[in-house]
Amino acid sequence: MKKFLILCILTCVMAVAIASCNLNANITSRGDIVVASKDFTEQDILGELLAQQIEDTTNLTVTRRPRLGGSFVCHNAIIAGQIDAYIEYTGTAFTGILKQQAINDPKVVHEKLKQAYAQQFNLEVMPSLGFENTFAMIVRGEDAKRYNIQTLSDAAKYTPQWRGGFGYEFLERQDGFPGLAKTYNLRFAKPPQIMDLGLIYRALIQKQVDMIAGNSTDGQISRLGLVVLQDDKKYFPPYEAAPIFRQETLNKYPQLRNAINQITGKITADEMRQLNYLVEGELQDIKDVVREFRKSKGLSS
Repeated sequence: MKKFLILCILTCVMAVAIASCNLNANITSRGDIVVASKDFTEQDILGELLAQQIEDTTNLTVTRRPRLGGSFVCHNAIIAGQIDAYIEYTGTAFTGILKQQAINDPKVVHEKLKQAYAQQFNLEVMPSLGFENTFAMIVRGEDAKRYNIQTLSDAAKYTPQWRGGFGYEFLERQDGFPGLAKTYNLRFAKPPQIMDLGLIYRALIQKQVDMIAGNSTDGQISRLGLVVLQDDKKYFPPYEAAPIFRQETLNKYPQLRNAINQITGKITADEMRQLNYLVEGELQDIKDVVREFRKSKGLSS
């Protein structure tokens, strides 16, 4: 019995030691750079683009943190040093994080954002990847053709007979529906429905709603024959996709700057829409999609 007890104790001690080793291994397995992304497909693609670009052009290793959360989650994580980089949209950062009034000039927004992020958070806002992903007010193609609608001002004549379907964030945020409705005098037959973003396109096609708020680079827009209404009064601020990095990380690894500069201006809105479609519409693997895109741009080694 005594020997049995001693054996049990030794077994428990060994189990604890093994568990401790595994925990330490997980802690130390973090790469040189931690790249995060927000919680939707486009961000998965852009996070993987950053990661592959860094790994292929430097000797650094990257830990990926996909689907970390929304803008505020990613922002809090980067200023806390839990992540080193993620892709943000300039208008979101300017109005959402900095709580500034919207400005329509993309160069002014980027410069003000760059200065404020450096001073307040020790973060660097790097140049745009080349496209912006703005809010898109979307209607069915057949309706746009029937009523000869091209702009939001055109649509305002018909919204009293329409139903709107929007995500919770769009209904609540400063640069979202409340200001848009006031600018264009948008009135719907009923208060807009709060909808899951994964269901809005289906709801539009099935005629459960008549106007939705999507993103201008969504892959479903072309595939489903939908129409994005022009923001003719320039209500929405620019939402250029730009990498955000901790200055401490850039100082520690100066080779990062050159690696990221190589993808500056490399993605158009049409290309981003196509990348989103390949992942969501054709269910291709994100790593493969990014790898092929980088190859097409002469970025892969």
